[in-house]
Amino acid sequence: MLRRGKWLGAAAVAIVLIAGLIATAIPAQRSALAGVDNGHYGKKAKYVFFFIGDGMGMAQINASEIFKGTLESTDPMYKGKLNFAAFPNQGMQTTNSANTFITESAAAGTALATGHKTNNDVLGMDPSKSVKFKSMAEMAKEKGMKVGIVTSVSLDHATPGAFYAHEPTRKNYYEIELAMVNSGFDYFAGGGLLAPTGAKKNRQNVIDIAKANGYTVANTKEEIANLNPGSGKVIAINPGLASEEAMQYEIDRTNQYSLADFTRQGIQQLDNPNGFFMMVEGGKVDWACHANDAATTVRDVLAFESAIGEALKFYAQHPDETLIVVTGDHETGGMGLGFAGTEYQTFFNKINKQKLSFEEFDKAISEYRKVVGPGGANLNDWLPILADKFGLTELSDYDKSRLSAALAASMVEAKKRNSDPNSNLLYGTYEPFSVTVTHILNQKAGIGWTTYAHTGVAIPVFAQGLGGEMFRGYYDNTDIAKKLMSIMGLQYQ
Repeated sequence: MLRRGKWLGAAAVAIVLIAGLIATAIPAQRSALAGVDNGHYGKKAKYVFFFIGDGMGMAQINASEIFKGTLESTDPMYKGKLNFAAFPNQGMQTTNSANTFITESAAAGTALATGHKTNNDVLGMDPSKSVKFKSMAEMAKEKGMKVGIVTSVSLDHATPGAFYAHEPTRKNYYEIELAMVNSGFDYFAGGGLLAPTGAKKNRQNVIDIAKANGYTVANTKEEIANLNPGSGKVIAINPGLASEEAMQYEIDRTNQYSLADFTRQGIQQLDNPNGFFMMVEGGKVDWACHANDAATTVRDVLAFESAIGEALKFYAQHPDETLIVVTGDHETGGMGLGFAGTEYQTFFNKINKQKLSFEEFDKAISEYRKVVGPGGANLNDWLPILADKFGLTELSDYDKSRLSAALAASMVEAKKRNSDPNSNLLYGTYEPFSVTVTHILNQKAGIGWTTYAHTGVAIPVFAQGLGGEMFRGYYDNTDIAKKLMSIMGLQYQ
């Protein structure tokens, strides 16, 4: 009996020691939320796709499903299905930054890329701005995997930058670009660069540095079409960029490359025996939501879904070695499916009548302002355009009064208008007439908005493939990075 007691005691001590060793060896198990296990103990994923819909919350996904249904069926109750919504593993992530419950993209990107919290505006560093966090992309590259970064916004923006840069502010665009071309990553594609010669335009051109570092820079259709695995490291910039060096909104895109095109090209460039990691951002979902433009939002979500479709094609060929994870970094706009004026009804076919983004419509307003001046605006000038471009043929007196007030506000200089707190509350920093037009259209469709900024709601996560079951449940955004690192056989730092 005494021997048995000694054996049990020794076994208990051994179990405690082993548990301690495991906890030390796999720090990725630690979670910001109690009870979450981030350790993956099975086969490691060889091919990992991480899709981030910037600003994409549950409302954006639901709205896109309903909108897709209007494109596929005349049945008013038919709801389309997004490919990632059918993934077998689904969960929810909390998104707060280190200093606010409502995050922004630098802090959120840092959490998703490195597994660490930081303050808003800080990129890849701790809140004190003194410690650099290593991202999963950097670790994957050190392991010998190829790495790709794809985005519909500029390549130096907060979300892509979180995977390769470490800056005290996300606004240090030139420094972020330097980090990009010195990263050694194999494939960058999508938007352009915001400050390739520095804020004062007096620095060495980053593109020249990239070429000196062995990158093939492709920025014409012909150059991009001719890319192949023999091209080496690649920076592919869409030749038809819109404002802020971003790709066009999907609703405005004509014959330019899409996010899906760059994802497919990336798979071709990255596929190799050592595996790869690719992050793909649907960055302009966020921008459309900031402007409260539902039609533009859902079309960019569908473009994002098409990019995921390219990963699914690859997954079908390598199902036992591939992981696909889809999420958002935060929700933008406080988008809601429901409006007081439509009560329990929705009419999503109405937003299908919108033919251009708020950004393109802003250009027409700007030209009109130059012609008529501050006191010459007349709503009647715009009624045929609203009917043609937005399908707004039935406007109430209340609608017209809102539109007239907004049109008058749009004739005021933007700097003066944006300093007015009342104007800011009504229109944000956007073109008043444009915002009011999309608000009225959205409301007639049964869609509402609460803010021109971000919200703090939890965000859905979808996963398919090797290790995908780890993404079930409720956890913090930092846990996503820790799970991915563990599944790839990387050491969380």
